[in-house]
Amino acid sequence: MTPVQEFLAERFGEAAMVVHAFRGDATVTVARERILDALRAVKARPWAFEMLLDLTAWDRHPVEPRFEIVYHLLSLERTQRLRIKTPVAGDDPVLPSAVEVFAGAEWFEREVWDLFGIRFEGHPDLRRILMPDDWEGHPLRRDYPLTEEPVEFRGHVPKVPSEIVPHVPPRRR
Repeated sequence: MTPVQEFLAERFGEAAMVVHAFRGDATVTVARERILDALRAVKARPWAFEMLLDLTAWDRHPVEPRFEIVYHLLSLERTQRLRIKTPVAGDDPVLPSAVEVFAGAEWFEREVWDLFGIRFEGHPDLRRILMPDDWEGHPLRRDYPLTEEPVEFRGHVPKVPSEIVPHVPPRRR
């Protein structure tokens, strides 16, 4: 365990649900109720994880909690990276916005909202960023219906993916 992981595990107790390191990548899973506290704690000195490199999500459907939000942080001063994850239930996909802690989270949160439908409470401008404004649904959800449209080339109409790849239902865990 790295020193920052020990700090988070000690400070947040049971709210730091999983702590592990693999090949130099430190990861801590924090309960969603404490995610902003954890982000503030590692941004402050002595940890100085001042840069939010990325914020993304993972849909684990049909497993609950369905979503996992992942914050990738960098400390330029310490030349270390830290990954903080938080689980989010599928029936209540809401998380507090991290914009007050990292201003750069604004567009990342819009992207996660647009593609996964996870709302960030307190976000200053939560609206679609990649999909058209009138788009229905969130296309990176595993239960989002796939559609396809055959494309006609001169003298040739290739098969659409569903004609090539057999349908395999998602695995249950």
